[in-house]
Amino acid sequence: MAHSVLATLSVFLLGVAPALAAAQEPVEAFGLLNTRLKVGDTVWVTDAEGREVTGKIRDLSPTSLLLDAGGSPQNFQAARVGTIRIQPKDPLRNGVLWGALAGGVTGAASCLLNPQCGGDDEIAAAVSLALAGVGAVAGAGIGAGVDAAVKGPKLIVYAAPAASGGGRLSVAPMITPRTKGVAVSFAF
Repeated sequence: MAHSVLATLSVFLLGVAPALAAAQEPVEAFGLLNTRLKVGDTVWVTDAEGREVTGKIRDLSPTSLLLDAGGSPQNFQAARVGTIRIQPKDPLRNGVLWGALAGGVTGAASCLLNPQCGGDDEIAAAVSLALAGVGAVAGAGIGAGVDAAVKGPKLIVYAAPAASGGGRLSVAPMITPRTKGVAVSFAF
């Protein structure tokens, strides 16, 4: 019986586990940043030369971004920005809830795996409840600690559009009575 209960709990936990949220696509135009960012947000800006600056947004317009980066303002014109990334905040609540659930299930499962626990024994039932409660409290604390310590990935909210045009390569055969070869031309 204990094994079937554990199997059922495992399937339940897998079924209710949250799916990883799909990251939002970066905005397509600098002027749309106000739909994803606001004054006071911390961002990581990589400029056209590849330098990264971290700071809080002081001002955001359709053509520029003003950051407070270490006490000094840094202004970025839209044409000079390569990428802008953010690190979304993760509330501790989900770590506490998942930790409590895992701890409570572990505590209850430890009693279910014990052959002397169960049946009509009231003491065994009380021990089972106590183990589940202690497990839930300990799991909540551990979940909160892990959630506070582990930062999520930085997400790209803006990526400069790729330069259009670029180079063009043309290759054509050349066959005349006197020559045979290939004509190659590059256009920029």
